[in-house]
Amino acid sequence: MSGVSRTIDQLDAVFDDDTLVANAGLVLPATLMVRLGLEALVNATVRLSGRVGGARPGRKVCSLVATILAGGSHIDHADMLRAGATQRVLPFRVMAPSTLGTFLRAFTFGHVRQLDKVIAETLRRAWSAGAGPGDGRLVIDVDSTICEVYGKQKHGAGYGYTHVLGYHPILATRAETGEVLHARMRKGQANTQRGAKRFVGELIAGVRRAGASGEIVCRFDSGFWSYDTITTLGRLGVRYTMAVRTGNTAIARAIATIDEAAWVDIDYTPDGQAQVAECRYKNRRLIVRRTRLTDTAQAALWPDWQHHAFLTDLDGDAVTIDKFHRHHAVVELAIRDIKEGAGLEHVPSGKFFANATWLACAVLAHNLIRWSADLGDITPDEQLTVARTIRTRLIALPGRVVNRSSKHTLRLPARWPWADTSLHALTRLRAIPQLA
Repeated sequence: MSGVSRTIDQLDAVFDDDTLVANAGLVLPATLMVRLGLEALVNATVRLSGRVGGARPGRKVCSLVATILAGGSHIDHADMLRAGATQRVLPFRVMAPSTLGTFLRAFTFGHVRQLDKVIAETLRRAWSAGAGPGDGRLVIDVDSTICEVYGKQKHGAGYGYTHVLGYHPILATRAETGEVLHARMRKGQANTQRGAKRFVGELIAGVRRAGASGEIVCRFDSGFWSYDTITTLGRLGVRYTMAVRTGNTAIARAIATIDEAAWVDIDYTPDGQAQVAECRYKNRRLIVRRTRLTDTAQAALWPDWQHHAFLTDLDGDAVTIDKFHRHHAVVELAIRDIKEGAGLEHVPSGKFFANATWLACAVLAHNLIRWSADLGDITPDEQLTVARTIRTRLIALPGRVVNRSSKHTLRLPARWPWADTSLHALTRLRAIPQLA
């Protein structure tokens, strides 16, 4: 046995230090929560009076959000915020998991909508503090995802088009930053288009109130193809790109009218060829991309062109707009991040509206990470924020709260690689005036 091994075996472990903080970096998003007035905002907006567990909703929502920020994916993970001196780096009283579970089950559809208003208002406040697009172009990606569950006790879970048991929430994300601008929990068997028209109306109204005064462009995949939604976008003055199903007979006929000389080669994968052209479909601009494999063996199996098309009202040449529409794929990065990094990998309750509330808390946590990175000058420009990276570098670090001459100090590890980044971010976040 090596000397190192003997040293490890001789090391005693005792959980008895009341001054330790496991996730000391929570002080960063917690500072932003104070500047945004999150607890008071929830108390003023979410009215659960008279319902069991409904008192003081602000501290309960903040407890759930902080749990998710620290990496929690279950309600009972809130207990890690009640250990040691973690309470000292949070601006609210952390509630017990049993209390939080009762609180989540107290929500109805109307109360979830009240929490949606909280999300919209925090968005306005964060954008007012400097995180918003201002009068610049705002690109929004709308997509749905499947939150898989197991067992038969999840109210509202069902088998959708993926044949996976779960819920089917719809989300709208900001392409530039990955912020979730609006989200809605839906039952598992929900059609992708279900509620899309109303969702878009609420989304656009929300970002306009939040301060987006410039051009807005929404991108959709073919699951959202709907003329009602296109009409709504036109009424709201929003530009769009919306994929269509090329298996549709009328769409296929329109594509067939494109002259061979009209197709323009574009850069694509090394093993494939791609071309772009456009035509008109029901007096709308239809841009078509066709692809095929160039590898001899693969081309023998799939020799024909595969077509991908979308409707749009954007100006510009077809090649540029096609490249812009393909960038819609970044929505998958944001969805993956809210699942893997902000608590949506698990929906914890058997009650549908409790899980809808959990989704809203996950959205708040997801956005707080991004706003902390943006306003705290953590993430370089043109680089998307990843929750797991922020958590590893700046949140999940050990600390100790000490009191010297009546001055409280949070002592953090020496030689921490991201110490300067953390202190710089904390200084910037503390400089933000508390907003109302």
